[in-house]
Amino acid sequence: MNDRFTVSELQPLIAFHGGPAVSLYMPAHRVTTRIQEDTLRLKNLLRDAETQLAQTGMRSPDIRDLLAPAQDLLDNTDFWQHQSDGLAIFLGQGASYVYRLPLYFQPLLVVAQSFHVKPLLPLLANDGTFYVLAVSQNEVRLLRGAKQTVDELDLAGVPGSLAEALRYDDTDRQLQYHTSTPPAAAGGRRSAIYHGHGGTAADDKDRLLRYFQAIDRGLRDLLQDQQAPLVFAGVDYLLPIYQEANTYPRLMEGSVSGNPEEMRPEELHRAAWQIVAPHFARAQSEALETYKQMAATNQAAHTIRQILPAAYQGRVQTAFVPLHQQLWGTFDPETGEVQLVSEERPDTSDLYDQLAVYTLMRNGAVFVVEPGTLPDGVEAAAIYRF
Repeated sequence: MNDRFTVSELQPLIAFHGGPAVSLYMPAHRVTTRIQEDTLRLKNLLRDAETQLAQTGMRSPDIRDLLAPAQDLLDNTDFWQHQSDGLAIFLGQGASYVYRLPLYFQPLLVVAQSFHVKPLLPLLANDGTFYVLAVSQNEVRLLRGAKQTVDELDLAGVPGSLAEALRYDDTDRQLQYHTSTPPAAAGGRRSAIYHGHGGTAADDKDRLLRYFQAIDRGLRDLLQDQQAPLVFAGVDYLLPIYQEANTYPRLMEGSVSGNPEEMRPEELHRAAWQIVAPHFARAQSEALETYKQMAATNQAAHTIRQILPAAYQGRVQTAFVPLHQQLWGTFDPETGEVQLVSEERPDTSDLYDQLAVYTLMRNGAVFVVEPGTLPDGVEAAAIYRF
């Protein structure tokens, strides 16, 4: 089971300040045979969180209150029976958020003044997350995938079939009654003409177009704020009709051909990855090449002291942040001052985290890259809009 996570869910996390803020990440398992392993891992992370909070001088009763929402999950059997690939938990004074997500997380605990959200960025950044819309006349499925994972999403608000979409105005099986135009003879009745609409190609296309428009309307809420590509899966003749109905700006030109009713999620995922993988590789490669060309100009930067204030001001078009690395320090938005520290403290935040968040919130692109991807030993970099 996956919980919804878009930029809208990110906003309250980054808006929380004043600490202490506890961020917990851990892998989870979809199979119920590993519930004990998952609950034990969360218990250990909570024990470590209790220790770190105590070291800040926080009183034991306050620590128990802060961690209580996560402690309560340990005995919630139903919760553990419906997991995805990763679990993210955020706890603060008066705030608690729990997300089951299709990402594998390394176990991680961060206690700081704000929530640590960089591990969530693959869901929002240009790094391999994509969607598959599998459509036939009898069934609609939406899958969210990454390179190694796939999960089927709930489709509340999206019609589940052609019949459901056109339930109230489907003319395919209806007979329309029309009286003939010539006047009736004296004492007689006008003759009736019955038109059965259900056979012409134009009628079929119109019904499919209205079906796809209903699907598209339902997807707008589910995919709002998303940057991920969408791959259509269906028989070939449906693709151009769906393209006509589609309003999602990142629908891929290529599609998974065939009847998706006969394809398991893993099969759809493999076929769709072949379509999106070149897109992701090309997007990152082109962005990196642009950075290399601009690196020696004032249109790019590679120090956090330059980049972070620019991202806050909305000047960063593209940001590169390193995967699985943190840079601890503080940032004052009013003065633009960035202070670095050698190790994590309760009054610090991950500055790479803040860079990515500010860039995303101001409609920039973020690439979470492996360390060593950028030239000359640079760990983070940016291309400016202006």
